[in-house]
Amino acid sequence: MNIFLDAMGGDHAPYEIIKGAIDAIKEYDVSLTLVGQRSVIEAELSKYEYPTDKIEILHAETVIENTEEPAMAIRRKPDSSLVVALDEMKNRENAVLISAGSTGALLSGGLLKLGRIKGIKRPALAATLPKSDGVFVLIDTGANADCKPEYLEQFAQLGKIYSENVLGKKNPGIGLVNIGAEAKKGNSLVKASYELLAAGEFNFLGNVEARDIPETKADVLVCDGFTGNIVLKLTEGIAEYLLKGIKTSIMSNSKGKIGGMLIKGNLKSFKKQFDYAEYGGAPFLGVKGGIIKAHGSSDAFAIKNAIRQSIKFIENDVLQKITDNVKKMEA
Repeated sequence: MNIFLDAMGGDHAPYEIIKGAIDAIKEYDVSLTLVGQRSVIEAELSKYEYPTDKIEILHAETVIENTEEPAMAIRRKPDSSLVVALDEMKNRENAVLISAGSTGALLSGGLLKLGRIKGIKRPALAATLPKSDGVFVLIDTGANADCKPEYLEQFAQLGKIYSENVLGKKNPGIGLVNIGAEAKKGNSLVKASYELLAAGEFNFLGNVEARDIPETKADVLVCDGFTGNIVLKLTEGIAEYLLKGIKTSIMSNSKGKIGGMLIKGNLKSFKKQFDYAEYGGAPFLGVKGGIIKAHGSSDAFAIKNAIRQSIKFIENDVLQKITDNVKKMEA
C-alpha cells in the first residue's frame, strides 16, 4: 500500500496536512509518504510524537500554485510536489495520491503522467454529498465540461464501482441529473444518455430533478462536469448560508440562546452532514492510479478522512475493478 500526500498543497499546508497524516497513522496504523520540501516537513513533524518508521519523506523543491496554468505548470515544474509524487507513483503498485492543491494541475498531471485506463474515454471527478438517508456520489463534478452520452454511461460505471467498493453500497441505484423526471425531458445529451443508462446493466432509477437531489433514492447521480460543478458549489453555498442563518437567528436574543443550548447536539449533527471534511475528498476516477482531490481549505480532520478513503480504495482494488468493467463493457 503506497499512499502519497502532497504536504505543500492547500490553504493550510503544511501544518494541517501533516497533522492529518499523524492522526491517520495513529488511528489506521498506515504508512505514508509526505511529498514536499524536506526541511519544512521535518520541522513540522518535530512537533509530534509518532512512529517514525510510518513516514517517508520525498523531497520536492517547488509548489504549483492555483494561479498557474495547470498543464504548463506540470511541464515547467518537474521538481514540484505534485509532479514528483506522480512520477514516483508510476514505480509503485497500489498507489494513491492525495492533494489539497491546484485542482487543474492535479487532474492535468494525472492524465499526463499516469494516463487513462485503457478504454476510458474521459476520467471524472466523483464527489460524495449528503442526502436525507445517507450519502450519494455525484459524477462528474468538474473534470469534463463538454460531454458525449457515452461519457456519461462510463461515469455511471465509475460511480457504481466506487459506491460499491468505497462507500459499501450494494447494487447502487443510478440517477441522471435533469430538468425534469420524465424520460423525454432535457437536452440532446441527457436524452441520449438516458437511453444508454436504461439499456445498460445498471440499477437505473431514471431522471432526478435538482430540487429532488437532497432526498434522492439514487446512490450515484450522473451528469456532465459543467452541471455537476454547479450542483456541487450551489450545495456548498446553500449549506453555508443556512448554517450561518440558523446561528445568527439563535444568537439574536436571550430566548434563542437558551433554545440553542438545548438543541446544540442536534445542530452539530445537522452541520456534520454538510461538512466536506467528513468525506475527505473527491476521487479522480479513470486514470491509471488513485488520485484524491481534497478541498483546498482542508484541515487535519479532512486529510485524515481522505487517507481513510485511500485505504479503502486500495484494499478494495478499485483500479482493477474499473479496468475489468471497462473490458466487459467493450466486449
